[in-house]
Amino acid sequence: MSEILAQYGTLMLALACIFGFFMAYGVGANDVANAMGTSVGARAITIKQAIIIAMVFEFAGAYLAGGEVTSTIRSGIIDLETAGFDTNPELLVYGMLSSLLAAGTWLLLASWKGWPVSTTHSIIGAIIGFAVVGVSVDSVMWGQVISIVASWVISPVFSGVIAFIIFLSVQRLVLDTDDPFQNAKKYIPGYIFLVGFMISMVTLIKGLSHVGLEVSFVQATIYAVGIGLVTMTIGYFLIRNIKENVTDNPDDRFASLERLFGVLMIFTACSMAFAHGSNDVANAIGPLAAVNGVIQSGGVFAAQSQLPVWILLLGGGGLVIGLATLGYRVIATIGRNITELTPSRGFAAEIAAATTVVIASGTGIPVSTTHTLVGAVLGVGLARGIGALNLGVVGRIFLSWVITLPVGAALSILFFFLFRAIFG
Repeated sequence: MSEILAQYGTLMLALACIFGFFMAYGVGANDVANAMGTSVGARAITIKQAIIIAMVFEFAGAYLAGGEVTSTIRSGIIDLETAGFDTNPELLVYGMLSSLLAAGTWLLLASWKGWPVSTTHSIIGAIIGFAVVGVSVDSVMWGQVISIVASWVISPVFSGVIAFIIFLSVQRLVLDTDDPFQNAKKYIPGYIFLVGFMISMVTLIKGLSHVGLEVSFVQATIYAVGIGLVTMTIGYFLIRNIKENVTDNPDDRFASLERLFGVLMIFTACSMAFAHGSNDVANAIGPLAAVNGVIQSGGVFAAQSQLPVWILLLGGGGLVIGLATLGYRVIATIGRNITELTPSRGFAAEIAAATTVVIASGTGIPVSTTHTLVGAVLGVGLARGIGALNLGVVGRIFLSWVITLPVGAALSILFFFLFRAIFG
């Protein structure tokens, strides 16, 4: 064990816990707010209900589909062969502390400004920054970085196309028909089935292996169909008693129709929180697990770190508190400022984003929940014409995406030198 770790190990772990909580707070304020923004913006659920849904489903997603073991270095950004952490484990600790603090700081600033940025890319930018100055330029796997930059385009376009298609189907089957209310009652259970099926598939394929259960793709599909039918039945009973407000005013009639889609959005909010928990909670707790692993093992570096339950609880607690205290700013941007959302539009955006994240989780493409959701909201807006979008807000969001990686890297470099000076 290195002298630095022997002397300062406990203090370093305490700092890692504080910075990990800070990072999780930023994820909650920004990314969980993204996941809930469409539902709250469409007035399908309140902020209080969003926090309760996030508590339950983010935790479930993180544990079942995020796994008990998290990769120490997110998305394999650092080449462990050339990094030399075996001989200098304290370098890894400085790097992870710097990355958590850098990404957390950027997320706090972005959340305060109401910018929906990517927590995945914030932490990756931070890790690249420390690796370049603390290890070497060659230790960064630049091919991975290029695939992440490509996902800036792929994620929003893919989810935008799905959202566009889903919303067109809602328009064709429900909104633009002679009796939209009755058609909504007829088709909404089918959409609820789609939500239940998609989320079950990701849990069964990705998640159950972490808790010691293996199912084949065919078995997973059969189970997911069953779970989809159960959620569809629950949805059917929830919307059965909603009565149409029969007046000559078309606005009143559409209010009744949107109440039906409001029920549907409760299901999509749960699915979005689950998809987000499975994909992004590791951003906050992966580096903390790495520091904990190195210190507990006496300086032995492992590519994978076991994830103790207390780290998961610390990350989950930070998420929920971040959403509860600062999430409203990003929720306003996503839910109200890009385009006007109603429950029918918000539903299309959420199911498209969740589907994209689920497909990405299954195929290992590093997508950002934020980018997929913003893309989906844009897709829904475009289905009503370009005039339905607030292009000024869209421009500011895209700019914040582009600067996330370099800002994370620059802050991380600054903090890395600071920690090395303090402990070295």
